[in-house]
Formats: sequence, C-alpha cells, structure tokens
Amino acid sequence: MRKDFKIKKETQWLLRDKYHNKKTLGFLKDIEKLERGEPIDYIIGWKPFLNCKIDLRFKPLSPRLETEFWVEKAIKIIKALKKPISILDLCSGSGCIGIVVLKNIKNSHVVFGEVDKTLVQQIRINLKSNKISRERYQIIQSNLFGNIKEKFDFILTNPPYASLNRKNKVQESVLQHEPHLALFGGQDGLFLIKKILKQAPKYLNENGQIWMEFDSWQKPGINQLLKQLQYKNWEFFRDQFDKWRWVLVQY
Repeated sequence: MRKDFKIKKETQWLLRDKYHNKKTLGFLKDIEKLERGEPIDYIIGWKPFLNCKIDLRFKPLSPRLETEFWVEKAIKIIKALKKPISILDLCSGSGCIGIVVLKNIKNSHVVFGEVDKTLVQQIRINLKSNKISRERYQIIQSNLFGNIKEKFDFILTNPPYASLNRKNKVQESVLQHEPHLALFGGQDGLFLIKKILKQAPKYLNENGQIWMEFDSWQKPGINQLLKQLQYKNWEFFRDQFDKWRWVLVQY
C-alpha cells in the first residue's frame, strides 16, 4: 500500500517536471522504470537543491534533503563574514554543495575536488546551467587532497560514509542504482572521513572550518577521532529529522 502511494506520488512529479503534463509514450516507459525501483531523480534527470537545479545525467549521488539542510546553515555563516572566501567542495559528486555556495555568496571562490572524471564533466554541466562565472571556480580531478595545492577558509564535504558492515540498512533502490563509490566509506563507513580529518589541517587557513556530513550512529567514532587528532574545537549538529548529521570543526 505504501509502495503504491509512493509510485503514485512520483508519477505525478514525473508528469509535471519532465513531461509538462503530457502523457507521452516516454512517460509510460518511465513509469515502468519507477515500478522497477529506479530512483525518480534519475528518471526526471535533475533535482532542485536550494535555489539551484542540479542535473543528474551521469548519475552522481542524488542530492539529499539532509545535505541541503546543513549547507543552508553553512551559507548563512559564510555570507555573514562579508569578505572574500575560499572554499573547497571535497568529494563534490554533482557539485551541488559548491554550486549553491557560489549562487548565494557573491564574494566566494570554490574549488571542486572529485575523483571520478565522469563527474568532473557533471560538475561542469551544473555550473554552466546555473550560470556561474568561470573565474569563480576551479574543478580538480583529485583523490581527496591528492591534487589540491592551496589552502581554504572552509572545507565543505559530504564524503562516502555508508558502512559495508551495515549494507542491509541501505535502501534497495539506492544499492541498485546509485554509485557505490559515492556511497561506501569502507567497513565502518569512516575510512574516508579519517583520511580527510588527518589531512585537512594542511589545507586550511588560520581559523578555517570543516563542515562534514556523516551518519548519525558514527558520531561517537568521529568524536574519538577528533580527540586523537588533537583538534581543539568542534560541535555536532542534528538535521531536520533530529538525527546527528554533520560536524563543524574549527582549525
């Protein structure tokens, strides 16, 4: 019953957003994809993220509401600084985080760091479609900080953090259709988070900040890791669903 309601709702979105309320043959074929479990975002081909439209033609990780929530908080803080700001969007994927920053903060410059060369092209498409001036960003194909040379005021990152040990907790449609490279962070989900936190101080300006997304059950492990790495100041925050979702680390 719940599945039928979900498909009915997604069918309405599909008809409105992709087919402009015209029931074509393509629309009927896309309904079949929905019924087979393909995510609605990929079928429509784009997703809104704050005030931006994020193209998904190369099937990056689809932007989440939880990510949108904390990024909006980050934008408010960065915007209030009222000075030129340098930002690294690490593990960029679709580029949604860095793009909404550029769209909403005029004096920002963003470097996108993404390991997948196909998604480098995806980021370019999204920057162009959201009318971001070329001089305001740089895209670097990089395995984490591997090809990053400069320092930043902010590092904003939604790294792969799903746990292979808890794979049964991941929705079947996500497992089947979304990129595992963007989902999984090793057995405990902390493999890349550990790497980022170990290396990040070398890439932060004085008083720089890291904003990092994680899964709620990982909070104790990340808290312990921050102590081991001798960070001085950090704070955990809950998302709109009252789950621990991101950490703000002050360097």
